[in-house]
Amino acid sequence: MSAHPPAQDDPTPRSPFADSADSATDGGSGTPSLENGADRLEPPATPYGNPFSPPGTPGRESYVGAATPDAAASRPLLPDDPSRRASDVPLNPGAGAESEAFMGSEKVVYPVDVNPDHLRRRKRYIYLGVGAAALVVVVLAVILPVYFTVIKKHNNSSVGGASGSRAGSGGSASNPESPTGAVTGGDGSTITMADGTSFTYTNAFGGFWVDDPRDPFNNSARAQSFTPALNEPWDYSKDQIRGVNLGGWLVLEPFIAPALFEKYQNVTPSPALPGGNVVDEWSLSVAMLNDTSPGGGIEQIENHYATFITEQDFAQIAGAGLNWIRLPIPYWAIETWPGEPFLEHAAWKYVLLAFKWARKYGLRIYLELHTVPGSQNGYNHSGRLGPVNFLNGFMGIANAQRTMDYIRYIAEFISQKEYQDVVQMFGIINEPLLGIIGRDQLTRFYLQAHDMIRGITGIGKGAYIVIHDGFQGTGSWKDFLPGSDRIILDTHPYVAFGGDFNHPLSYWPQVGCIAYNNNQSQSDFGITLSGEFSGAINDCGKWVQNIGGKSSAPDCDQWNDWQNWTQDMKTGIKNFIMSQMDGMHMPGYFFWTWKVGNSSVTGKVEAPFWSYQLGLENGWVPTDPREALGLCQSLGFAQNVPWNGTYQSWQTGGAGAGTIAATAVASFSQYPPPEISNVSGEDPAQLPVYTATSAVPTLPTPTFSAATVTGGDGWADAADTSLAAVQIAGCVYPNAWGPQPGSTAAVCGAATAAAPAARAEATPAPVPAFATAA
Repeated sequence: MSAHPPAQDDPTPRSPFADSADSATDGGSGTPSLENGADRLEPPATPYGNPFSPPGTPGRESYVGAATPDAAASRPLLPDDPSRRASDVPLNPGAGAESEAFMGSEKVVYPVDVNPDHLRRRKRYIYLGVGAAALVVVVLAVILPVYFTVIKKHNNSSVGGASGSRAGSGGSASNPESPTGAVTGGDGSTITMADGTSFTYTNAFGGFWVDDPRDPFNNSARAQSFTPALNEPWDYSKDQIRGVNLGGWLVLEPFIAPALFEKYQNVTPSPALPGGNVVDEWSLSVAMLNDTSPGGGIEQIENHYATFITEQDFAQIAGAGLNWIRLPIPYWAIETWPGEPFLEHAAWKYVLLAFKWARKYGLRIYLELHTVPGSQNGYNHSGRLGPVNFLNGFMGIANAQRTMDYIRYIAEFISQKEYQDVVQMFGIINEPLLGIIGRDQLTRFYLQAHDMIRGITGIGKGAYIVIHDGFQGTGSWKDFLPGSDRIILDTHPYVAFGGDFNHPLSYWPQVGCIAYNNNQSQSDFGITLSGEFSGAINDCGKWVQNIGGKSSAPDCDQWNDWQNWTQDMKTGIKNFIMSQMDGMHMPGYFFWTWKVGNSSVTGKVEAPFWSYQLGLENGWVPTDPREALGLCQSLGFAQNVPWNGTYQSWQTGGAGAGTIAATAVASFSQYPPPEISNVSGEDPAQLPVYTATSAVPTLPTPTFSAATVTGGDGWADAADTSLAAVQIAGCVYPNAWGPQPGSTAAVCGAATAAAPAARAEATPAPVPAFATAA
């Protein structure tokens, strides 16, 4: 998520449609208006400005234009009928052996046993006999896939050595995950978690879980009947990603986990916390480390890891019709360096649990490095609120060296055969602030990372590499590194940080349908997805604009009081969410975020727009995300830039992949970059660097008491024997998180690095990093 420091906000709020019509009021009722025809916008004459780009960054070309006819069924949802259920609405026309749903150029074919029509509630005028026959079809549609996909197919599909031949409630009672010892189960089955508590698995979409302690790498689970099982290929041109983020779990954000931060507001100032301000995970960690009272200590963070997201959340995600998870992780899951206060190593245990639970419930993972040393964007979710010190400033190259190491360790781990079916995307850096770092510098880093990762996996193998658009809009990435092997572009469209909120609810669906559509980039770049989006139509919510920041929307009291939202308010937010799901439906999207924790002050969620789970429970998130398909067409916002449904072969690992165009190689192969910003004219060749002379940290692998296989050794490529970067012995380095005045001398240049001394213990920075104000 991208909450900008106030200094970087555009002082003049702009609409996502640039020059918009005058906003309309709701007639003074005090309730946001759902309907206002006067607020319907004409296509803008100026480019769409990215709502969260720093001032002066180029705008993205608007996708507004002539509508393209669409054969999808029309399902107007404005206004909503409180008695209406998703099951009353057919998702696709037609019947017979196969039925088809069309979305522009997309054609989705549903086999008869997973036809969404089978999930629909029968109308009262249908004869009882027809209803009974339909029930039989539904039962068979659930049971037969379980048999043929899990029981019969598994003997030839599993990575592990033990065969999974048991199904339903049969089998040995030795399975700790189920009181019956079941290796698989569907809707209504009982799950017993590691702590002994149980829950009922609810999945109305024909999904089933698979778990066998003797064969822990069984990849036969299926999240829904319409989603490929983990051991089946994913086709990015046909299969739709319906995903959700697990934000705030392993990388803390104040508005997602407010209770942790509320405890340490206005603490006694100290050298480690000047002003007593806890605003990010860095300062929170310092405050916890200094808290020796009962219940204090940094172990509170691991307690959050253990309780905020559990196995039941993964089961609920599959049951909500979602099929992918975006999992943000911190670099301190691997290690920290002296002066960094973060909780070291602990998060990795929960990364492994996420892999296990995703495998069990048939969910694919987009693993994403959310933080890097020095901060890639200066936002609180990078670990520390403050300056950008990745590929920028005096320690920019050194911090990039550490970052490349962490990318390498993660790539080695997830490229093991045991994890390839689960972790199918790897985002190497979340939201780097390109406007400060520079496109040339970031492109050079991406080229290095691409070559390093594909050296580990081989061409056409391993997870897709994901890069973020750097808040420059997707259009600026056209023709990026042609001939590279499977790079995905990720964009994060948000209304909440644009400042233009004065619109009725009927305005927002056109933003999701038109401004946030990725079809143009699908043609210009290749696979382009929305890794984050939300239901927020303004910046309301406690600490959404950082601790100490204030929301600029005028009606936040009303929007924060989600328990008293009217049906019109819920319908308006639901339509905005669904408009984005529809507009971004190929290749797909990830909602930010699955869960927002309760405030310790009020005992309730204080940022309701951002919680998928809360919206699901209270009616402003669809119970079936497929319900969104066709919404834009039904509202008159058809996709005016259709995508033809195909990628170039090299973009998906086919012919030409791994042979990057010679012009791109010539332009960007020099590394480190020949220029670095904000170094007072210093020669980049003389900036501080590290030396690769240290042993590589080991990422622990899971252990299994009853299995006949192991969890690998954490390293996919035995030929990769490079060492890890460390400080050069005898050198004194500036503070990696922002050199202080007078401590920016480049005292450890490339000449020294050319002949490094034997490894010594890292020399602490002159000023301890955690004692420096952001």
